[in-house]
Amino acid sequence: MARNVTALANTDQLQQARQLGEQVNREVGQVILGKQTEIELAFTCLLAGGHLLIEDVPGVGKTLLARALAAVLGLSFRRIQFTSDMLPADIIGMSVYEQDNARFRFHPGPVFAHIVLADEINRSTPKAQSALLEAMEENQVTLDGETHPLPVPFFVIATQNPLHQAGTYPLPESQLDRFLMRLGLGYPAEVLERKLLRGEDRRLLLTDLQPVIDSAGLRTLQAAARELFLSDALLDYVQALVRYTRQSTLFELGLSPRGAQDLVMAARCLALLHGHPGVHPEDVKAVFAAVAGHRLQARPGSAAAVRDPARLVLESVPIP
Repeated sequence: MARNVTALANTDQLQQARQLGEQVNREVGQVILGKQTEIELAFTCLLAGGHLLIEDVPGVGKTLLARALAAVLGLSFRRIQFTSDMLPADIIGMSVYEQDNARFRFHPGPVFAHIVLADEINRSTPKAQSALLEAMEENQVTLDGETHPLPVPFFVIATQNPLHQAGTYPLPESQLDRFLMRLGLGYPAEVLERKLLRGEDRRLLLTDLQPVIDSAGLRTLQAAARELFLSDALLDYVQALVRYTRQSTLFELGLSPRGAQDLVMAARCLALLHGHPGVHPEDVKAVFAAVAGHRLQARPGSAAAVRDPARLVLESVPIP
């Protein structure tokens, strides 16, 4: 039975949110081994109302993570396999003329689901990629002058192959900025990979996952996160981080205002899952790389081009 979380205001209810976050992590962790941090960040991204980009080599569990999250959160799920010949209609749907009724009727595409897996998004052309822009930004699609709302919550998990692989198209900056977070799963530790080799197919474990929350409960959590206390000192720290990315000679492009807002919202959601009544600097630091890493464009030949740019920023900006 999915749990419906009531309004979170006191310490007991904050503890409830923390326990729920741990439960989601534990349930999904049965399928995705040894990736607790990545699972928590993915759930944080959903709570923040954003979208997630997972960039990694094939076969490390990107699709499994999306399916497991949908199962544990009790949400509808659709998968879109992006290919080089894909058209926007393959994503958002199309209007089909019905001769009996003498009118066009909209047939929704696979984007109409709570969680949409855009698998290998950078194997499609920019034209097909752009079909997701309105959906990700405004939770709606428009076709033939008619607007169609998407389900709430609406969460896109896009997977991207490394750009050096054959048949890939780079995502434009405007689309990258619409992803609240970017994560990589990486290879499992050897001891966990041995467990994978000995155990059953992880895809078979998806059927055993049970919802621990429903969509109404998720909306309540999202509302509670927006009410968490933000101190002036915390906002000073966030603005110092953002200012550094914009003014430093290390970067061609710093964080946008949307990126700064995403950073605060992600920190709020992570703080909620940790049971904090207010946002701590540690919450900001914990989400910074996932929120900022894909938005920062390092200048060629700079230190940021050869090091982790997000970590470099965190090391350069002290906590007030």
